[in-house]
Amino acid sequence: MRVSLTSVFVDNQEAALTFYTETLGLVTKVDEPVGEHRWITVVSPEDPDGVELLLEPAAHPAVPPFREALAADGIPVAQFSVDNVQAEYHRLGSLGVKFTQRPTDMGAVMTAVFDDTCGNLIQIIAPAQ
Repeated sequence: MRVSLTSVFVDNQEAALTFYTETLGLVTKVDEPVGEHRWITVVSPEDPDGVELLLEPAAHPAVPPFREALAADGIPVAQFSVDNVQAEYHRLGSLGVKFTQRPTDMGAVMTAVFDDTCGNLIQIIAPAQ
């Protein structure tokens, strides 16, 4: 068994696609209309056949309170691996990304958390150097 797709709920699919591709550097794998929304997935350019991230519309009524509760408690909805958290923190910060947790040494790993501008907190992680 392998994970092939996971999702994040987003307020605006077009804005999310822009953020995840132009700011984070992921690439669009699928972008197809589905009713009033779109089926949009992005992938790492380093692993185009790897796990797809679905930018799923936050249309279900359970989504807003769920995301608000997680954000209020500082809980990320997803975790992305990077080579160097400190370098990525500086790169993303220079692009205007707002971090809710600066790079933090957690022993075996370094982490940081940012706001994806689409209603989610995302954690980046790398082995401690």
